Amino acid sequence: MTQFLENYHLLGLAAGIATFLIIGLFHPVVVKAEYYWGTRCWWIFLLLGIAGAVVSIITANIFISALCGVFAFSSFWTIKELFEQEERVKKGWFPENPKKKRK
Repeated sequence: MTQFLENYHLLGLAAGIATFLIIGLFHPVVVKAEYYWGTRCWWIFLLLGIAGAVVSIITANIFISALCGVFAFSSFWTIKELFEQEERVKKGWFPENPKKKRK
């Protein structure tokens, strides 16, 4: 697959599209995670980020390595966004889960 993308000079475009999709996927994940679990699940994103970084380092394929790096740092950024989402919920910008217990 990577060879095809390289031969037709599409590797950068494919990496850009995949990056866009990965980052775009994390926005609803942040909203849903905060809605159901609050900020208690931040450590899951830390583990995902560390795993993505490790896979990025040990993978020889530059395309896969780059996408794992994007995934890793999107996971790390999600930790920050979880806490900011909690503040947005407190301000009333997003709905609060009535079944969830607040700290």
